[in-house]
Amino acid sequence: MSVDVSAIFETVPSAYMLLDRELRFVWGNRKYWEVTGRQPDQVLGRVVTEAFPAEGEAARMLNASFERVFETGRADHLPLIPYPIAGPDGRIEQRYWSATHTPILDAEGRVEYVLQNTHDVTDLYMKAHRDDAADMPSGATGDGGDVLLRAETVAQQNLELGLATRFFETVFDQAPSIIAIHSGPDHVIRLANREYRRIAGTHRKLIGRPAAEALPELHEQGFVQLLDEVYDSGEAVTMHGVQAFVQTESGPASEIHVDFVYQPLAGPHGKTVGILVQGHDVTAQKRAEAELRAAEERFRTMAQTMPSHVWTARPDGGLDWVSDQVYDYTGTRGDEILGHNWGHAVHPEDIGRVAPIWAAAIERGSTYEAEFRLRDAAGGYRWFLVRAVPVRDAEGRVAQWIGTNADIEGRKATEAALAELNATLEERVESRNRALEEINATLRQSQKMEAIGNLAGGVAHDFNNLLQAITGSLQLAQRELPDGAPAAWRIEQAMGAVERGATLAAQLLAFGRRQPLEPRAVDLGRMIGDIDPILRSAMGEGVRIETRVARGLWNTLVDATNLENALLNLVVNARDAMEGQGRLVIDMVNTEIDARTARSMTDVVPGEYVRLSVVDEGSGMAPEVIEKIFEPFFTTKPEGRGTGLGMAMVYGFVKQSGGHVTIESAPGQGTAVRIYLPRSLRSEEPAAQRSAGPVVGGDETVLLVEDDDDVRLVAGEMLRHLGYAVIEAEDADAGLAVIEAGHDFDLLLTDVVMPGRLTSREMAERAQALRPGLPVLFASGYSRDAIVHDGRLDEGIQLLSKPYRRETLARRLRELLDGAERAEPQAAPRPAPGPPPPADAEADAAASGPGDLTGLRVLVCEDDTFIRLDLVEMLTAAGAEVREAATGAQALALLQEAPADRLLVDVGLPDCSGLDVAREAVARQPDLPVIFATGRDKVPGAEDLPQARVLTKPFGQAALLKAVTRGHPARATAE
Repeated sequence: MSVDVSAIFETVPSAYMLLDRELRFVWGNRKYWEVTGRQPDQVLGRVVTEAFPAEGEAARMLNASFERVFETGRADHLPLIPYPIAGPDGRIEQRYWSATHTPILDAEGRVEYVLQNTHDVTDLYMKAHRDDAADMPSGATGDGGDVLLRAETVAQQNLELGLATRFFETVFDQAPSIIAIHSGPDHVIRLANREYRRIAGTHRKLIGRPAAEALPELHEQGFVQLLDEVYDSGEAVTMHGVQAFVQTESGPASEIHVDFVYQPLAGPHGKTVGILVQGHDVTAQKRAEAELRAAEERFRTMAQTMPSHVWTARPDGGLDWVSDQVYDYTGTRGDEILGHNWGHAVHPEDIGRVAPIWAAAIERGSTYEAEFRLRDAAGGYRWFLVRAVPVRDAEGRVAQWIGTNADIEGRKATEAALAELNATLEERVESRNRALEEINATLRQSQKMEAIGNLAGGVAHDFNNLLQAITGSLQLAQRELPDGAPAAWRIEQAMGAVERGATLAAQLLAFGRRQPLEPRAVDLGRMIGDIDPILRSAMGEGVRIETRVARGLWNTLVDATNLENALLNLVVNARDAMEGQGRLVIDMVNTEIDARTARSMTDVVPGEYVRLSVVDEGSGMAPEVIEKIFEPFFTTKPEGRGTGLGMAMVYGFVKQSGGHVTIESAPGQGTAVRIYLPRSLRSEEPAAQRSAGPVVGGDETVLLVEDDDDVRLVAGEMLRHLGYAVIEAEDADAGLAVIEAGHDFDLLLTDVVMPGRLTSREMAERAQALRPGLPVLFASGYSRDAIVHDGRLDEGIQLLSKPYRRETLARRLRELLDGAERAEPQAAPRPAPGPPPPADAEADAAASGPGDLTGLRVLVCEDDTFIRLDLVEMLTAAGAEVREAATGAQALALLQEAPADRLLVDVGLPDCSGLDVAREAVARQPDLPVIFATGRDKVPGAEDLPQARVLTKPFGQAALLKAVTRGHPARATAE
């Protein structure tokens, strides 16, 4: 049958109520509500001390009883507890109760609820005290008053005992040492103070549980077995610094070290009934000791690996340890150098000086520093800088000295050498000043030559425009004269004068390094052999010419025509200096100018060169003549025998070719002119052949763009006389307007230097973008930097130098027009007249041509931000995947992250050379093509990079895309 427990509690005559772990009312029976005069809804869910407030003795007794139940898990009795409560009218009444608190456990054995059974004994208590007041005989209270009195006495004693116990527990709990009491053979934990619980883990339930159950990991480590031994033997055990591992609430076990005593506790008959555990947590101390040992070991290890000597000394200055380097250097062993024996290794001349310094440092406890000589194992001496610092203890006293001996023999030798140098300082300063004066003189000469060159180039431009107008007009006038006309020979004389003027202008341009060169790989030995008849004819029969060509002579990159002119100038000067009689030696060898030699020269790049020497046996020159020999219009020849531009032309041409020229001469000892031309790794190239056929015109249309009115008028007439239709424009802006308007023409003839918003180069590129395959011929007497860079004509540029004859113009026009006709099947069709295509369409057309870089991975390394942005923009527009770096280190880091298909690198970078970056990149990725972007036409030292080439700054998008798309770049040479 089933039993209704709730109904039973409702009928019992005793008061019951149930509290949870927070001492909140959970339930009460009917008798409880009657006794307390409360309704359930007034009490349930409230804390007992809120529902029935109390202070002083009543509160202490009640709370102590609850704590005992929760701590021990056993029932607790309050025989008598004075506890006031409010009556029905709200007034506080002093009431007396007898209560039992019984624990209700959960499934894990923890106290979940407390069941209180309480009796109101107020009437019985009051009656007992009234009878006592009436002096009734003992035991005559009848109704149990004497029992109640005894209960009150016991309750009072329990309260006092509880207060004493709490004081003891407070002291016990706050003790800094570990304290615990185990009872019985199972070592049940009866007491454990706060320090013990901290070490064991505050998450554990310890009280009332056997040690093996409460601390299972300590059982596994043998501590419970040790408790058994103490319990059985009755003898205490003391241990120090014992290692133990205690399981934390979550995570790995924690390592601790403890000093402890297991002290047996004897009962009334002398038999062991429990064990007192008392000890100290020394984990921090052990860790500090371990760290100190590790630090000492690290110090010893570091000291043994240092190149300097390391030693330590006692507070009195006696050495107590030295590193192996000290033993090895001095050749001593063991304690031979320890203590105060160190003085035996000091040079006898130094010991008297340094010993007092060491003694003073010890006395003051200050840093020690001295320089003296120490004897080595072979008996020699070396200088050392010896330093030591004091190490102090907690009280500030010196506990130890740590010192080092640093070898300064090299510094002492340097100081001695410096002293010797100081003695000769005046002489060296004078020598240096002389060298600086020579350098400054060379620099001033170079700056003067540069200034004159700029002036000469500017004059040549205007001069050539004048000559062009004169040439064209004379030729047009000559065509209108009948055969045999008397004026014809005068016009021929005028044309000769114009040609001499053009030669002078060309020499001025050569000196100013402004002439447009067309360099090619040349074998100088072969070239000299080809022009040998010309040279011998110029020298005459009285001069013997000897030509010497070194075996394996390198090729050089040079404009052969201008080199022939320069050599002819030198040969003629030598003939005049020898007055037509003597020996002339032309010598060609390979040579190298190193960095040190280059620094002593002006504007010379270290590297490999071909040296061409012209040595005569003539009258020679004085130093003041040599100083001016390269200046334009300076000559040593008599009046009317020379223009003074020959040597100036040689100088400018060589410099423009990236070379160097020197003169060695003295009066009466002849002259040696040596020309250094940069080596080229290219194979020898044949000279371009110009058409020499008959002069013919054509019926095509030419767009003529020229800002000089006279030149434009004459050039237009020359073109029309040749049969061409002509469209004229006064500058590049006007020319572009004609182009974009869709006018039909077959060739663009344009001056190079013109005023206006647009340059002729930009106009030509726009025209060729709109009309692929359009021939463009530039005409100029001074090209500046528009189509000539680093002394050479830009790739793909066709140049007609002013002044030009009608025949020259006609042949160049036919070369370009006939070449365009031969290439017509491959060229894109000419666009119909109309507006230019939109920018997007133009970009699409470019992307599908040779400049299509779709999918190509290019790494750009350039420190100049604006140049780098332009490069990235041009490459990205062509479809390339571009990564950029401002330094060599950044570039190599990017290459480490992912490979590249091309490396475009500047030569001068802030952290290293672009050549070093290229070499490291190729070492990592051997098949990586490298493009050097530089202002020079050669990267010395790059010859060992098989897939490298040079892209000379400044360059346009076309040149950039051509260099990047090139499948197998040639070796990096002065291309």
